[in-house]
Amino acid sequence: MDTTVDLDTFSSLVERPDESARRAADERWQALDRPRGGLGQLEELGSWLASVQGHSPVRPLSAPKVLLFAGDHGVASLGVSELPADGGTAGRVRAVLDGTAPVAVLARRFGARVRVVDVAVDADPDDFPEEVTRYRVRRGSGRIDVEDALSAEEAARAFRAGMAVADEEADAGTDLVVLGDLGVGSTTVAAVLVGALCGTDAAAVTGRGSGIDDRVWMVKCATVRDSLRRARPVLGDQLALLAATGGADFAAITGFLLQAAVRRLPVVLDGVVSASCALVAQRIAFRAPEWWRAGQSTGEPAQAKAYDRLTLVPLQEQKITMGEGVGALMSLPLLQAAADTLAEETAVLPGLPDAPAVPRVQPKLPSAADLLGRV
Repeated sequence: MDTTVDLDTFSSLVERPDESARRAADERWQALDRPRGGLGQLEELGSWLASVQGHSPVRPLSAPKVLLFAGDHGVASLGVSELPADGGTAGRVRAVLDGTAPVAVLARRFGARVRVVDVAVDADPDDFPEEVTRYRVRRGSGRIDVEDALSAEEAARAFRAGMAVADEEADAGTDLVVLGDLGVGSTTVAAVLVGALCGTDAAAVTGRGSGIDDRVWMVKCATVRDSLRRARPVLGDQLALLAATGGADFAAITGFLLQAAVRRLPVVLDGVVSASCALVAQRIAFRAPEWWRAGQSTGEPAQAKAYDRLTLVPLQEQKITMGEGVGALMSLPLLQAAADTLAEETAVLPGLPDAPAVPRVQPKLPSAADLLGRV
């Protein structure tokens, strides 16, 4: 079976957001009878939204979606997390689907829908609805300090699954994705990817994750160190890196981020997991980060290093470390306020031409099926 994915294609397909729409939004802000810069961060965010929408005046955010990729990791068996390795991820998925998890509660409050994509949860697939498990690649991922997380074929399948999800959301009219993850042991994996891509040692990228103590941190740091030794030989091949020291959820998130940029779908990143995948995706398409915003700072050292490389500044300093997209979701009201303020206050301003509207879904934008037909 052919397990290749033409990653080079993304570099040419990912375009920059619409600069003319950004300039038009800036001109509208300046034309208001307000102190220049008086709305602070709302002005910059409103102009960014205009650019990713390709439209000025900016449209209010009417269909935001919280998207959670779920997967288990073999390194969790080493006790690198305060969360239980056996059934911990499955339990969190159930809480989200039941509507009792914090992300579900906040999403209802902020008017966002929630979608869970199970790509590697170590549970019987019959435990969850079919729409949750239909992109399942395997049950859990390998213990990356001693073995590959995935085979090459599994990494390609997960990457393609993420691309397909991006197409589904773009075609459904989702206008902003809050991207999160569900997985015990995932911050250990993220630290390895960031450490490998930034050329740092284990201690510089190993954080406290789920709230671990010094003893567990030392175990986690040693695990990251051993995994970095396995990651460095494959740094030149991003898909091989994800197979060796990533996981199915990491491969899927990376594929999602790249295809979302192709489809001009803006994304808010959550914690260190989405930040590490964004760093991998940047290696593939250097313009892709312009379609993303960093929702919050968790305090994880690997996240800070990733955002520094991506030149992304967190919108908030919430230091929410639980994952599930909760921290990024807390930035949604800020983005909604930016869109609403610019849309309503600048709706009618004489003498200022509107930027040409760009349809949400353009026929020329290639879907995952179009791209995969080339490999």
